[in-house]
Amino acid sequence: MLKECAQHGYFRADACPVCGQAGKFLMNDRELDHLGRILTGILRHFPDRYGLTIDPRGWVSLPQIVRAIGQRHPAYHWLRTAHLVAIAETDPKGRYEVRDEQIRATYAHTVEVDLDLPTENIPDQLYYPVTEEEAAIVLEVGLKPSDRKKVHLSKTAGDAHSAGSVRTPQPVVLEVDARRARADGIVIMQAGKTVFLVDRVPAEYLKRTDYAPPAPSDAAADAPD
Repeated sequence: MLKECAQHGYFRADACPVCGQAGKFLMNDRELDHLGRILTGILRHFPDRYGLTIDPRGWVSLPQIVRAIGQRHPAYHWLRTAHLVAIAETDPKGRYEVRDEQIRATYAHTVEVDLDLPTENIPDQLYYPVTEEEAAIVLEVGLKPSDRKKVHLSKTAGDAHSAGSVRTPQPVVLEVDARRARADGIVIMQAGKTVFLVDRVPAEYLKRTDYAPPAPSDAAADAPD
């Protein structure tokens, strides 16, 4: 559920996590999920399906997106730019950036864009998941983009393991020596809260880790009361 608190802004919960007030209802979970999929589809993959054009930096006009969605999906006749801003600002992974009535996806593009994302304060180590079968090959030849325009690195080994679990039950997590790579001139950009982008990572900056996720009992014991 997506709501708005008059004092503390947008949130995804039954009540404002700051003040506990019920807030103003914006959309239910089904609408939030569907509109989120439409928005990422437009910004990452198929703006042309909605008659929209992404500028070279990945930006699209919010009012134009609202009109395009309303025309293609009449059930969303109530949609306004504020609803899309609310989706963007409450996204847990930081998939979007909003600026001056425009919005863009921060990563995972299959369309050609030239993102001008932050390149400072990059962690010294970043991580990438592979299958057991891929591990030896990647450690020999390095990382290159496959179905996306850039290689997507994770902030923590746990983030990488979670991302890799979509493809394989037991991903191998590789560590990237981001500090040395950047010192050697490789540009790494921060795209989301836990996602970093790079054109490629040569093998010399990669090594295998022994990371394994905590067992459910351990996670429960470590969870705050």
